[in-house]
Amino acid sequence: MALTDTASSAGHAFASIYRSHHGWLLGLLSRKLGNADNAADLAHDTFTRLLKNGDAASLREPRAYLTTVSAHLTADYFRRLALERAYLDALACQPEATVPSPETRALVLEALTAVSRALDRLPPRVREIFMLSQVDGLGYREIAEQMDISVNMVQKAMAKAYVQCCNVMHR
Repeated sequence: MALTDTASSAGHAFASIYRSHHGWLLGLLSRKLGNADNAADLAHDTFTRLLKNGDAASLREPRAYLTTVSAHLTADYFRRLALERAYLDALACQPEATVPSPETRALVLEALTAVSRALDRLPPRVREIFMLSQVDGLGYREIAEQMDISVNMVQKAMAKAYVQCCNVMHR
């Protein structure tokens, strides 16, 4: 019985927060995004995260929580848009015969977004080493010289970055 009461209490807390703050959050996101549909999607995702985490009953400052969660989701949204734009620009330069199907494009964008999130979780130095290797095409020795570190440190950083990317891609 106590478990049912706890679940009921959490459900009531969530419903109360939703009723009290959904309109406010939707307005905030609409102003940030300039698009009511995308704002509604992100507001929904924010409340879904709250529901999934089960934090509603313990929140003292719901707006602070909702602002933080929605800010992270908004950052992910803009990162995805930037990746999508860059990918579509790269595709536009390809001969038409090599342009991938819409399904393949969606899968590639999903993978790029996941890798981008993984790289954001890395320490700045590790991320810089990874980018110098993978984007700029520098070898480990060149990276070590440029950053004034040992080749061994570059190898360790690259291993850490690869593990992070693999973990994200295989979830």
